[in-house]
Amino acid sequence: MMRAEGSEVQPLPDRRFDNGCSATASVKLVAIGIPVTNLGAVKCVLAAPFARWVREDVRAQAKRWFGSDVVKIESMGSFACRPVNNQAGNRLSEHGRANAIDIAAFQLRDGRRISVRDSWNGPDANARAFLRGLHRAACARFGVVLGPDANSLHHDHFHFDMGNGPYCR
Repeated sequence: MMRAEGSEVQPLPDRRFDNGCSATASVKLVAIGIPVTNLGAVKCVLAAPFARWVREDVRAQAKRWFGSDVVKIESMGSFACRPVNNQAGNRLSEHGRANAIDIAAFQLRDGRRISVRDSWNGPDANARAFLRGLHRAACARFGVVLGPDANSLHHDHFHFDMGNGPYCR
């Protein structure tokens, strides 16, 4: 399905770890229309809507608010074996199941860098509208979407996962 939609993916072997973490039914996103940094294993159930969000929503919002293309998306990663919010004692994060992606910034063709940290509540109205449009679009594609309005731990990135939702904040 993803190849038919224009994505290049590489299937990854299933991995399971003693502490409950796993990366099963996952792929490496090789090419999804815009390069995304720092991505590791991503479950197929997350990979497909993420690729659509990149190809459709990121492109449309960049054209709408900047008249420019996004040439790079900066990710804070996908698979990471850790508890929710990196807090000891919390349940396993969706990152520990390769079922989450964190997005920090967008590089435009004209050289501008739009980061969630600096632009969500920053002085540039178009950058604020761009990020809010991407956040809204994500809420229609992913089970859980967290951004700067969710809590202080998400002040600098968007968190997308396909865990228990819908939840959009």
